Amino acid sequence: MKNSTFRIAVRKFGPFESALQQLWDAFCLKNDISIAVEMVPMELHDLYEQTISEGGLKKGDWDIAHINTDWIFDAAHANAVLDLTPFIAKKAPQDFPGGWHNSLLHLQEIDGGIYGLPFHDGPECLIYRKDLFENSVEKEIFKKQFGYELAPPKTWAEFEQIATFFNRPGENLYGCVFANYPDGHNMVFDFCLHLWTRGGSLLNAENQMDINTQAAIDTLDYYRYIVKNTAAVHPGSADFGSVEAGMAFANGEAAMTINWFGFASMCEVIAQSKVKGKVDVTTLPFAVGGKTASLNVYWLYTIGSGSQNKKLAYDFLRFATTAESDKLLTNEGGIGCRKSTWTDPEINATIPYYHKLESLHENALTLPQIAVWPDIAILIDQMVLQALKTNISSADLLKNTQIEIEKIL
Repeated sequence: MKNSTFRIAVRKFGPFESALQQLWDAFCLKNDISIAVEMVPMELHDLYEQTISEGGLKKGDWDIAHINTDWIFDAAHANAVLDLTPFIAKKAPQDFPGGWHNSLLHLQEIDGGIYGLPFHDGPECLIYRKDLFENSVEKEIFKKQFGYELAPPKTWAEFEQIATFFNRPGENLYGCVFANYPDGHNMVFDFCLHLWTRGGSLLNAENQMDINTQAAIDTLDYYRYIVKNTAAVHPGSADFGSVEAGMAFANGEAAMTINWFGFASMCEVIAQSKVKGKVDVTTLPFAVGGKTASLNVYWLYTIGSGSQNKKLAYDFLRFATTAESDKLLTNEGGIGCRKSTWTDPEINATIPYYHKLESLHENALTLPQIAVWPDIAILIDQMVLQALKTNISSADLLKNTQIEIEKIL
């Protein structure tokens, strides 16, 4: 051993931290390994800085890191993460690649190399309180008020009406909760989802980034309006990241949220959830002329190119991605990536909508794979934040942001 301590950079989230500790302990026990391990949980921004921007993976500061698919193209091109192909050729993970849905394998395949193994997944979806939607009294009042049956919204217009209907601050219940903390992620994802469900795209006919479009103007206009609608939205939204928004929903503070599938399943497994058995998921609403969409961004286990413990790191990755380990992660509150977990009877008994993961993946789109995407995401994040905090027109915000994007490209 060159490094006396094995170091893992972890995405900060209780279920990830507890699952990883259990997996590491079981791995060491099984293989009779005694090496000190340091697992450092970090928020998104810090994780990106420590592993990629500051070259931590390249320098050998980290043996393993959680890297999401937004960053993997950048990480591979910076030679920060190890190409696992030679390791896989010698000793592949359990039933690789057939054990995973194809949508969880292609983003880490770059220039013929494989730069990570799927760790945690769960596309964006509409998460809602089925106990409220199925309540006969609520249904009757809603129909009288709006003239149609209360059901999960199919359109953004219905989404807004339903959110307003369930907004009851006096009962600490709000129509919906957003994640509007500017971390370069949540609002970027929201912008993309709203754009896609309006029939728009981030790319033009020449496959170039172009957000200076009418669909994008409609998107930003609607998003800044709905997020600031105090008659429908949780007041904490401005300060919430996706984790905090997910926790507010698990605490029973919202009727609906648009978030990662993982925050729905978390409601069934974490001790502090107040909505166990009261939750369901469905596809996202869409605008007239658009269709539903989802976003697939997933987390990977990666090995630092500068790690002094590459073989040990790969052995652990093989162990951490077995069917049994994948199920353990799910029971802790993460989202397993294997098909076997999605269809597992025990998992579906606890989380009755778990099998829906496969169908959600059918509508899941991905973000452009370009090395400068993290920089573009920051520009989009700042643009959405300006939309929420100023009166500058959406058209001007988009035009100015497009100019900045072209400078980077």
